[in-house]
Amino acid sequence: MSRVVMRQEWRELLFLHWEVSPDAVQARLPPGLTVDTFAGKTYLGLVPFTMRNVRPVWSPPVPWLSHFHETNVRVYVRDNAGRAGVYFFSLEAANPIAVELARGLFKLPYHWAKMRLQHDGSQIHYATERLTHPPRPAHCRLRYAPEPGTVLAPAAPQTLEHFLVERYLLFSIAGSTLYSGRVAHPPYQFQPAVYAELSQNLTHAAGFPLETPPLLAHYSPGVEVEVFGLERVPDSPR
Repeated sequence: MSRVVMRQEWRELLFLHWEVSPDAVQARLPPGLTVDTFAGKTYLGLVPFTMRNVRPVWSPPVPWLSHFHETNVRVYVRDNAGRAGVYFFSLEAANPIAVELARGLFKLPYHWAKMRLQHDGSQIHYATERLTHPPRPAHCRLRYAPEPGTVLAPAAPQTLEHFLVERYLLFSIAGSTLYSGRVAHPPYQFQPAVYAELSQNLTHAAGFPLETPPLLAHYSPGVEVEVFGLERVPDSPR
C-alpha cells in the first residue's frame, strides 16, 4: 500500500463536460483500461483550476514552486479489477519544474503553459496557452461564474454529478506499464456554473474535435488534497 507523498490544494475549479463516443475514447485508452459510463453515456471533461501549497509531505510550501494554475482533459475509466478512476489525455501547468517532476514521478502527460486567472467581481477569467511538448498549438480562454441563485452542495450519490467529480483514483502509463495513484480529499462542494466566453482547442489537441458547447458546467471553490505514490496495476506488464 502506497503512502501519502504530497499535499496540495485545488482551488477555483470549473468542470466542463461533453458527451462523447465511447468507442472513440476506448480506442485511445491504454490496455488495461475500459471506458466507464453513466446511464450508457461517456463523458469528456475539461477542468481548469489553480493549485496552492503544493509540496512533499516533508516540506512546507515554496512560493516559487508551490502555487500555479493547471488545466486537464480527462475521461472516466475502470481497470480490469473494476476500480473507477480518471485517465488524463493532457494536463497543462504554469510551472516548468512542476511539469517535469509530474511527468517523471507520476507518468502524466503534463505540458508547460502560459496561464492566468483573474477575478472580475463574481466572474473568473482563465486563459492557458501551451508552450512545450506537442501537440501544439493548444489553448483555452474562459470567462465564467457560479450560476446566480444556486448554492454550494455535495453531489448526491448515484447521480451524474457524483460520477463525474467524486473520483479518487488516477491512472497513468509508462511504456506498457499501467500505474494507479490515489488521492484523498473531502467531497467537493460545488454548484452549477455559467460561462460568457469559451474558446478552446485542448480537447481537439487531445484527439476529440468537439463541435458543440459542453453539456454541463459546475464550479467548486476547492478542496485540500493528499496524493499517494504510484503503484503498478497488478495485471499490467512491467
